[in-house]
Amino acid sequence: MRMYLSQLKPGEGSKKNRKRVGRGPGSGHGKTSCRGHKGQNCRSGGGVRRGFEGGQMPLQRRLPKRGFYNLFKKEYAIVNISDLEKFEAGSLITPEELVEKGMVKKIANGVKILGNGELHKALTVKAHKFSGSAAERIRSAGGEVEVIKI
Repeated sequence: MRMYLSQLKPGEGSKKNRKRVGRGPGSGHGKTSCRGHKGQNCRSGGGVRRGFEGGQMPLQRRLPKRGFYNLFKKEYAIVNISDLEKFEAGSLITPEELVEKGMVKKIANGVKILGNGELHKALTVKAHKFSGSAAERIRSAGGEVEVIKI
């Protein structure tokens, strides 16, 4: 059996008629238009803002402030040693190379190499920071570690 565009129908329960209010008593939504009698919510533009608790001290003001935001915090793009296995032995690895290969999305305040995993190739790695274990493992594999100054 073939299906035609003219035979397509929306899924069961996916279409719903909009509520037409203020169209007489027969509609069931006449007179007060489903807003009830008197009060802030029946008036145009009525209602309260988000978080308003009727004059009671709102929750966000009742709770104490905690912590602080460090303006001088540095965000490093992180690369593990196990990720460096993808490079050929003896190659030079720079932050730009890591971005090109898709291992790092962007170099924010620099790239930090962490010592998670194993490295079996001699590589020359240039980065802004190294963890102690990462530098040790790169050197033990016969590679070199170069710290880039910002």
